Amino acid sequence: MDIASLQAFITIAEYGSFSLAADHLHLTQPAVSKRIATLEDELKARLFDRLGRIVRLTEAGNLLLPRAQRILAEVDDSRRALRNLSGAATGSLTLATSHHIGLHRLPPVLRTFTSRYPQVRLDMRFMDSEIACEEVLRGQVELAIVTLPPEADPPLIVLPLWVDNLIVTASHTHPLAQLSSVTPQRLKDYSAILPGEATFTRRIIEQALNRIGVEIPVAFATNYLETIKMMVAVGLGWSMLPRTMLDGELAEIPVAGLHLERTLGVMRHTGHTLSNAAGALLAILQEQSIELASTA
Repeated sequence: MDIASLQAFITIAEYGSFSLAADHLHLTQPAVSKRIATLEDELKARLFDRLGRIVRLTEAGNLLLPRAQRILAEVDDSRRALRNLSGAATGSLTLATSHHIGLHRLPPVLRTFTSRYPQVRLDMRFMDSEIACEEVLRGQVELAIVTLPPEADPPLIVLPLWVDNLIVTASHTHPLAQLSSVTPQRLKDYSAILPGEATFTRRIIEQALNRIGVEIPVAFATNYLETIKMMVAVGLGWSMLPRTMLDGELAEIPVAGLHLERTLGVMRHTGHTLSNAAGALLAILQEQSIELASTA
């Protein structure tokens, strides 16, 4: 079974389009179509239904997809193991991270890494932390630098790096900002703007509020913390954001008895060989997180 054909198959399944898959693979669309035709001929099964511009996996395609992903993950793992024999950090390193971490935590880390290891090609993909963890599980990325889930199950393993204190924030003109003291129950009187329900951060917030018996009205939800900050700053509601995002646009609202934090760190798959490049990046991440902790 040809590896290139499997890669084309997986990419089409991901993008739902032959043309988008061709663009991603830097191939012509006829070349991608030929690879799929070869694979379908070899397997004696149709893998996609082509309904105009819509491309959907057939029953056979759905059966093949997880197996094809495992095959390519094993191939990538073998390549990493062979490259590691040299002891040098070379080749490509595919990692995933959230937009927030990419903006607020990674710049000094990446500056150090690219200075020490200029021969490594970084393939950095921005996505929600929850999706990044799934990509690690599927073997699509080697490391995910993300908001860590409250619980991580094998074969995934986490390395905590930073603690993000979450604070209640609002615009300076919001009614909560005018109060001398705020109880958790008072939060129920005003609409909140929170991360999406499926996010780890939303789960942490809701677990903390549930423990003290507070259920709050949510006016808006989005996975982008920078968007939440903007909406809070213009007075559309209050939120809980990392303290690192607090600036002149926002007011911190101390809430009696409410202390929240989330942990940021690295997630990787224990069943996959760690490349020398990934090991080097992990070492730098640990160095810088220890330095920050010692100066805090």
